Amino acid sequence: MTTSNVTRAGGPALAPRVTDTWLVIPLYNEAAVVREVISQAREIFPYVVVVDDGSNDDSARQAAAAGAVVVRHPVNLGQGAALQTGFSYVLEKTNADYVVTFDADGQHSATDAAAMVAAARDEERAVILGSRFLQGPSPVGWLKRLVLRTAAAVSSRTSGMRLTDAHNGLRVIRRDVLARLDLRQNRMAHASEIIRQIGATGLPWREFPVRIVYTDYSRSKGQSLWNSVNILVDLLFS
Repeated sequence: MTTSNVTRAGGPALAPRVTDTWLVIPLYNEAAVVREVISQAREIFPYVVVVDDGSNDDSARQAAAAGAVVVRHPVNLGQGAALQTGFSYVLEKTNADYVVTFDADGQHSATDAAAMVAAARDEERAVILGSRFLQGPSPVGWLKRLVLRTAAAVSSRTSGMRLTDAHNGLRVIRRDVLARLDLRQNRMAHASEIIRQIGATGLPWREFPVRIVYTDYSRSKGQSLWNSVNILVDLLFS
């Protein structure tokens, strides 16, 4: 069995639990929100590995308190390195059929992730990539939208995959693909690298409409602007 119902005391089933999948969450200085993010995600995905990438706050302890397995980098190496460490953990320590890459700051939906895993399983897709541009208006500002569209066009050309959103961190990856990934780009360039490596497998994939929640917390960090700058650097130098 890959799913089972989870129920709050006195209430209806929340959602099917996904038990053949591990969430891989890169973590850097998100102590304010990570415990709640993981606690909510574990209502659907009980198995979570967090890679604390040299945080200098209480992030690792908060993640462990929420029930995640925590692997730590002693210094900050970047999101690509954190993902690769998480992938290695899943391959070496578990028998998971899939992994989901999931952000620590509350922007991703575990419900979306569960629907993506179901699509991968039902359609026999090796990879499902989240896209914020496939359903309705996006809350992304015009500058970041332009950058993301440009990044998608570049990644489409270099990978042979026709993409609308190459820098979406919500992804479902089947175990056979996971074993073929070897991320060497540690920072934002890893997003393009992972697409190129997925495209090179020739295995079936598709995009899936997802909702990205831009919270007051994420906006307070100036994340949207800095991500746009980092993506531009990625396009120029990766």
